[in-house]
Amino acid sequence: MTRAANGEFEAECIRRIQAGEKHLFHALIRPCERAIYFLLYSLLGNEADAEDAAQETVIKVYRNLHLFRGESQFRTWVLSIARNEGLGRLRKRASLREDSLESEIEEQGGDYTPAILTSWREVPTEALERKELGDLLRKAIEELPENYRNVILLRDIEEMDVRGTAAVLGISEGAVKVRLHRARAMLQRTLAPKLRGLAPKRAGRFGWRV
Repeated sequence: MTRAANGEFEAECIRRIQAGEKHLFHALIRPCERAIYFLLYSLLGNEADAEDAAQETVIKVYRNLHLFRGESQFRTWVLSIARNEGLGRLRKRASLREDSLESEIEEQGGDYTPAILTSWREVPTEALERKELGDLLRKAIEELPENYRNVILLRDIEEMDVRGTAAVLGISEGAVKVRLHRARAMLQRTLAPKLRGLAPKRAGRFGWRV
């Protein structure tokens, strides 16, 4: 489904839900469920809290559906609600303090070196399908600092565009690009030594990705 067609479907669902066809809400929210969970898991760090927060997010989306004006993509709006839910829960944890998501990267925007493997998605498909590499990749993403982990999840896992990612995280589009470069470089440093033993020999060296 194209973005325009998807937007029309969402608008029609919302209109009908508000008119009383509440059963359509499941069809409306279902495409967002995976992204909601991944974002909350990246913020909260464990499955139970992420699942609980995801359920609360869905409830809040339903209750506030009348506030959606179509000024952004529906999924972007939903993930903004999920992020606010996750950050609200973090503020309640006495042992944690909320990090600033807006200034750190932009203030240090010129001190990184692009890596040869500019995207972990450049790993050969045959290698990615192997369980051991999947486990290594999952662990490497989980170990990224929150700022970088969120960008990787939204841009590379959920394949959101730069504008949508910036809206969800509350940062500039420039900051999204810089964080994504840094996150990919961090993943390369972690994974590259292990990939040498896992990737098929015929795959050759990794190429540049623009």
